[in-house]
Formats: sequence, structure tokens, C-alpha cells
Amino acid sequence: MNIIEEAVEKGQKTLSEYQSKKILASYEIPTVKEGLAASKEEAVAIAREIGFPVVLKGCAPEITHKTELNLIKLSIRDEAEVASAYEWIQAKVDTALEGILIQKMIKASRELAIGLIRDPQFGPCVMFGLGGIMTEILKDVSFRVAPLEPRDAREMVGEIKAHKILEAFRGEGPVDLDLLGNCLISVGKIGLDYEQVKEIDINPLMVTEGKLVAVDALVVLQ
Repeated sequence: MNIIEEAVEKGQKTLSEYQSKKILASYEIPTVKEGLAASKEEAVAIAREIGFPVVLKGCAPEITHKTELNLIKLSIRDEAEVASAYEWIQAKVDTALEGILIQKMIKASRELAIGLIRDPQFGPCVMFGLGGIMTEILKDVSFRVAPLEPRDAREMVGEIKAHKILEAFRGEGPVDLDLLGNCLISVGKIGLDYEQVKEIDINPLMVTEGKLVAVDALVVLQ
């Protein structure tokens, strides 16, 4: 039984961030280097292996808005800070944690977003647009009904008003459009493969040196 089927059997309404990114990675969508810690000592060991700086996040299926709940610590630069941040997050939560997520701190000049919604009439529909807070503010997005072909993905990318952000930008090269297209196609495949998946939100999908990496993700279940 896989992650999605187990979560449905347990009555989960969402996958945790860690579970969500496991699903993405299984469809070859690049995800940030990370590990889930069940103890302070394990958190330190994971951070040491990943390399500083790192980010710590409270992680559980019930926690879908970590920023609003103040369950994130950014730019952690040494082992002592990891231990302190781990204790701080543990003290803040009022729900059972799956663990505390330790992930590589990624700095990027561009943030994108990919999503999926299950429309009652059309079924799984893939979304592409700007990431971060720009997703909600600008609503500069395009949609396609899954399954997607490479041509569909290329058309989607060119339809947003801010499509020039995918070109060479602030000394960085252009976004790998083939990789971006594959990510869009793969999100559509997840929706087609699992009717239990109601929504997918990959935001931000960060651009670093032209490559893409999913830093945060949420899978909502039917």
C-alpha cells in the first residue's frame, strides 16, 4: 500500500509536506534535499548531512499553514541553532507531529507554482503560474486538462503574463523549460493515477541556476 492509500485508510484529509514531496519525487519532480527528524539528536545529524544553512518546519498532515502558525525557522547555520529551533517548534505545536522537517535552505530570485484541481466536469486540471505570495495577489495563471502533452505544457508556460521571468534573469540563465514541462505533465499524471487526490499545491517551485526545486508542497485528498 502506498502513501496515498495509507493516508486515505487512516482518514487523512491531506498528506503532510514530507509525504507530499515523497509523491512528487516518485514522479521525478525535483524536490529540496530534506529529512524528517523524530528527535533533537536526529535533527542535528540530518542537518549535518544536508549541509548548512537549513530550514526547520513542524510537519504533520494537520499542519497545512506552517507560516501562519509560526512553525518555521529559517537560515539555521549551526548545530546549536538546530537543537534550539527543534525545541522551539516542539513547544509551539498543539498537535501530534509526524516529525520535524529539516531541509536545505534554498535562495532563489524566481518562484513559480504548479498545482492541480479536480474539476467535477473535466477531472484533473493542471495549473501553472508565479509562486510565493504572487500566486494569490496577481492570479497570473494558466490551466490545462490532464493528461498533458509536451506541447500543452509549453503553451501553458507561455500564456502567463509574466512568462518573460522564465528567460535569463538577473545574471541567471533561463529556466529549463523541458524540466518545467515534465513537472507539469507529471502533476497531471498524479491526478489521473489517483482519484483520491483532490488538489496539489507546489508553491514555491524555486528557480536556482536555471534548475527547479519544489521547496513546499501539499496534497489534498478527496
